[in-house]
Amino acid sequence: MHAFDVLGDPVRRRILELLAGGEQSSGEVTSVIQREFGISQPAVSQHLRVLRDHGFASVRAQGTRRLYAVEPGPLQEVDLWLERFRGFWNQHLDALATELARGKRERRRRDEDT
Repeated sequence: MHAFDVLGDPVRRRILELLAGGEQSSGEVTSVIQREFGISQPAVSQHLRVLRDHGFASVRAQGTRRLYAVEPGPLQEVDLWLERFRGFWNQHLDALATELARGKRERRRRDEDT
């Protein structure tokens, strides 16, 4: 399975978002995912397994709990692949920043004139 196949699923993306905030137990992840997506605990476990099997997440035991964390390696590979496309949106973001700055200057001038 390719990295984008793993990341193409909204449930797995949401799990990674949750784990980006720090290590979480499978129960904590399951609770949020069940509430937001309405899927069963076994389905959440399967998504966690896919993330773990493809290197996006790691798991460690702490007593009876399983704690999951993000593994940065595959995400760095995705970031490297995306690098060649950044120019497409960076130009638009730079143009937006210019327009925002121009609007602020114009508002400031109007406020100074009044």
